[in-house]
Formats: sequence, C-alpha cells, structure tokens
Amino acid sequence: MKMPGPSTMFSVDRDSPVPLFRQIYDRTRIAITAGRMRPGERLPSARSLAAQLGAARGTVEAAYATLAGEGWIVARGAAGTVVAPQLGGTPQLEPSVLAPPPRHPASSTVGAEGAPHPFRMGLPALDAFPRKLWARLVAREARAVSPARLNYPDPAGDHGLREAISAYLAISRGVFCTPDQVFITGGYQGGLSLIARALIEPGAAVWFEDPGYHLARRGLAAAGAHLVPIQVDDDGMRVDEAIAHAPQARFAVVTPSHQSPLGVALSLPRRLALLAWAEAHSAWVIEDDYDGEFHYAGRPLPALKSLDRGDVVLYAGSFSKVLFPGLRLGYLVVPTRLTELFTAAAHALSGGYGRLEQVVVARFMIEGHFARHLKRMRGLYAARRTALATALAGTFGDRLQIGLQSGGMHLLARPSGDTLDQELVRLAERDGLAPAALSAHAMVANTGPGLLLSFTNIPEMQAESAAKALLRAIGDRVDRRR
Repeated sequence: MKMPGPSTMFSVDRDSPVPLFRQIYDRTRIAITAGRMRPGERLPSARSLAAQLGAARGTVEAAYATLAGEGWIVARGAAGTVVAPQLGGTPQLEPSVLAPPPRHPASSTVGAEGAPHPFRMGLPALDAFPRKLWARLVAREARAVSPARLNYPDPAGDHGLREAISAYLAISRGVFCTPDQVFITGGYQGGLSLIARALIEPGAAVWFEDPGYHLARRGLAAAGAHLVPIQVDDDGMRVDEAIAHAPQARFAVVTPSHQSPLGVALSLPRRLALLAWAEAHSAWVIEDDYDGEFHYAGRPLPALKSLDRGDVVLYAGSFSKVLFPGLRLGYLVVPTRLTELFTAAAHALSGGYGRLEQVVVARFMIEGHFARHLKRMRGLYAARRTALATALAGTFGDRLQIGLQSGGMHLLARPSGDTLDQELVRLAERDGLAPAALSAHAMVANTGPGLLLSFTNIPEMQAESAAKALLRAIGDRVDRRR
C-alpha cells in the first residue's frame, strides 16, 4: 500500500489557532503512533518540508527538536532524521489522545510560531543557542572531511570527543577519567541501554528514586530490571531505607546533583553511605548528572563520581540539556575495570553515531565555546527562573506555591484545591501549554499534586504572559487558600 507523502501527512491549517510548529509536531507523532511512519523511516529534511509547507525553516526545526527531545525521532547526521528505531513496540493511539483540540489560543506572546510550548520540560533555551557559530563549525568540519571519516564510526565514540569530554569533566565536575572510559551514547536513554546490555540481568534489583525520571524507569523496566522504589525527601534518596528494604540490590539509579523531578540534592552523608553500600555489596551506582551544571547559588555541586574511591559509579551525561536535543548525543563514564566489557557491548548494540556531529561537538568544546555557552546559560536561566517565579506568584497569589531549589531547569509549583495535577495538565495542554504532572513521575509515592514548569524557553519579558496563560487554563480549578 502506498504511504501518504509529506505534503499530506504534514499538512497544516493556517486558520487554526494552534501554532504551525505544534501542528507539525502533532501530525508527526500521530503518524508514528498510527504506524503510517515506521521505526527507522526517514523524515523530510527541515529545509524541504518547510518549502513544501510554505513555512519558515525554523518552524520545522522547532517541531523536530521537540520530537527529538521526547524520543520520537533521531538525528542521523548526513543520513538525515529518522523515526526512532526503538519505537517498534509503540502502541497505536487515537489522534484525539495525542492532540486534544484547543479551547482558546494563548496570548500571542506565548507559544509564538517556531517556539517550544511554554513550560515544556527537558529543553534548553533553543532561542539562545549560538546557531551561527555552530553552522560555521559544521561547515568547516564538513569541508575538511577525509576518506577516513567516511568509514564506519567507532561504536564507542569519536576519540577526539572522548578526549574533550574527559578534560571537561576533570575541570568542571571533578570527575577524573581516561578517554577510554568514556563512551558516546544516544543521549541518557542510550547510556541506559548500553548499561543494560553490559551489566543488567533480567530480574536484577535496582534502587530507583520515587518519584523519579519516568523515561529511565521505562527503559530499565524494558531491560527486565526489578525496580525497587525508594522514597525521596529533602536530602534526596533515603539510602537507609533502601538498605533496609533491598540490601542485596545490584544497582542504584540516582540524580544526586538535582533530583528529578523534586529538585533536591543528595546530601553528603547519604552520598557517602550510598558509595559505601555499593562497594561493600559489589553493586553499581548509575549517576544521571542531567543538569548538574545549572546551579544558581554558589558553585555547582560536585558530581557523586568525584567521591567514588571504590570505582563503583557509572556516570551519565547528555548534550541534550546543555546544547540541543536534536543532537541525540550523550556520554557514559564507566569504571576502568569495565572498559573491555562496555567496548564489546557498544559494538554489539550500535554501529556508532554520526561522526560529523561528534567532531563538531569536540571542536565546540576544545575551542572553549562549550564553557562560554554554559556560563551564559547559567546567567540566562537564573534570570528567567526568577522572572517566571515572580510572575507566577503575582498572578496566582496563594493558589500556587512555588518551590525554588538551588539549581535545575524547572520550577515545582504546588496548586491548591482538589483537582488532580494530571487533570490540570490536560487543561493546560488544551491552551497550548506544556507543564508536566509531578504525580506521573511516581511509582508508589504519594507526591501530592504538583506542576513541573520549565523556565528555560520563557524569556523574561514573556514570563507574565506565560503565567497569565496558565491562570486562564487552570485558574478555575485551583482554590484560594483560606
């Protein structure tokens, strides 16, 4: 049967109040889940699709960036962008489930065409990325391509990028490692897949933060791990509780610098207790340092790996949060005694990742652009964080309690009233907003209602508009505190 072409599958309605980039995003996701686009199938390039639709290229790129950030599509460099191969088992969903019709459009300054939906989690400030600089680096490396670079890439990753990451981690995160210990992955999910391939046996018990990062939970469950939910409080994962409940666990997965999603940091006593347990029980700790660089009060917290004297921590980082998710590149630092095992697993799991992207990232780091970009983002995020928190407080008053942690890329807002947070999210989505529900990140924990609100893509001048848009969407479902 002939599949529909791009002009049909990606058609847009210019009279709709839904922004064009959101229409492209919705239609692509529906096509994937309905089976009209298969895993591994190539998408039109942003340039060609923009020309077919008569839209700006940036509009298509924004839609693709959001899809990539959620794991629906994967950038393959010169090979183009494809539907994520791992979606082979994705259940078919009705379009109404994926794209509820809008009740009324948000303010024109919120969710403008080509911009991510306000509050969307997991995205860095796409408007602040140095695109011209990046384009120059891409062009330079493309012109310098040699026959050797046209060969199959090393499944463990480009050696130059592994060297650059090793040097960066030593200076910035206190993690000292050799390039051979660094493995390039397809983002954090790719790192978990590599760990699962190398180490995780079906039924292996894994301590998992509750609430915790939902995509990691799904990935580990798919690998056959037995997840043991461990409560999180103001000092992070309750390690004493974990030892009492499952002392013989084989793994612990933690986000110690900025817990996902509560935003707290794992205290030093608990860090030391966790490492001591792992060393004593021949277990492994998987550290997800997804946004450890973004700390707004004092210096960034050191990585848990920097305290690892027993060499029991597998340290995972991602470029999705610090550069852009369309790269689909991350890295994993493994203990020295595991390098051969992980090298074999990398060769078995993947044919490697786009060499051009890896070379460009390496150049971006070596020339100092990476450090300057991070410094700039810390300042930008601090300002946007303050602006959004202030705007929400002024707009909602006591109907929304904002918790300000010392770092991270989102706010945790506690709404008053009896409405479930997942229902509030559904209402917000109808107005083109994209908060996330705290309760959706829990396994058994009673988190109470909470909204996760990313501030990274809301400029200071748009913070008040975003807050008012959220009030219009959910205001009649949250009560004033008495």
